[in-house]
Amino acid sequence: MERLKNAQKRVVGTKQTKKAVEKGIAQLVYVAKDAEEHVTSPLLQLCSEKGVEVVMVDSMAELGKACGIKVGAASAAILS
Repeated sequence: MERLKNAQKRVVGTKQTKKAVEKGIAQLVYVAKDAEEHVTSPLLQLCSEKGVEVVMVDSMAELGKACGIKVGAASAAILS
């Protein structure tokens, strides 16, 4: 999570994260364990196909806080 906090380039949210993985610019993807499965499973599948490392985080609130936002986040990514 420290890498995510200190990352100069990152995206927050499943739509933005998915786009980054599709474009091949996501280095590392974070996914909240408590996010709804229908939201995260397509992203996890895409990461698997593209060979992008995924880090599971305990909660959406924790991930949102690490990204510097006041609401929960289902996913985020560090960009290259």
